[in-house]
Amino acid sequence: MSDRPLLEVRELCASYDRSQVLFGVTLTAPPRGAVAVLGRNGAGKTTLLKTLIGEMRVGSGAIVFAGRDATRLPTERRVRLGVGYVPQEQGVFGRLSVRENLEVGASASGDRRAIDWVLSMFPKLGQRLRQPAATLSGGERKMLAIGRALLSRPKLLLLDEPTEGVWIGVIEEIAERLRALVKEMSIVLVEQHLELAVSVADYAYVLDRGRVALEGNSRSVRDDPRLLQYLAP
Repeated sequence: MSDRPLLEVRELCASYDRSQVLFGVTLTAPPRGAVAVLGRNGAGKTTLLKTLIGEMRVGSGAIVFAGRDATRLPTERRVRLGVGYVPQEQGVFGRLSVRENLEVGASASGDRRAIDWVLSMFPKLGQRLRQPAATLSGGERKMLAIGRALLSRPKLLLLDEPTEGVWIGVIEEIAERLRALVKEMSIVLVEQHLELAVSVADYAYVLDRGRVALEGNSRSVRDDPRLLQYLAP
């Protein structure tokens, strides 16, 4: 397997209208494994993921995916190349049943057998197949959103706060699934739950006001005394 990163982000800048949010962000993600993106609210974490998937335009810098310049590609082209995205906000169709949500996800790859794989990964969803997604618990909706994204068989999965609003008893279940997934694909994980992030990702980047303020081995970053100042509200 090549040592070349699957994802290379180089000096990335992005703005909302005239308000710049990202300032020269540089990071890489391996073909398999995870990198965590940490930082307080408003640090630019969600903006980073939206820029990587193509929901926000790049002001300057470059996004290279699997050796291909994806900086100006539309979102649908990035998805076809193998980039999946689970947003922080609602990632499921609330009026559709769990099964219907999964069928929508499977339609992208045409592989209906993958639904069984997702249900084996998240058995709770198998007990809710006829239930409208809007009636699921917070944790079950997160599982469904991740499962839907996985049905496109991505090489790179962008995850924005997968445990936000999730009951603490379900957080470890989600973390366990992520630890299994990183053996098969690349994940960029935005997560407020520090210990979960460290348990999943080998490497971490800490954003502060749209810039990379700290990076390194995730456990070293966790233990760095400077981290507190970048996570404190």
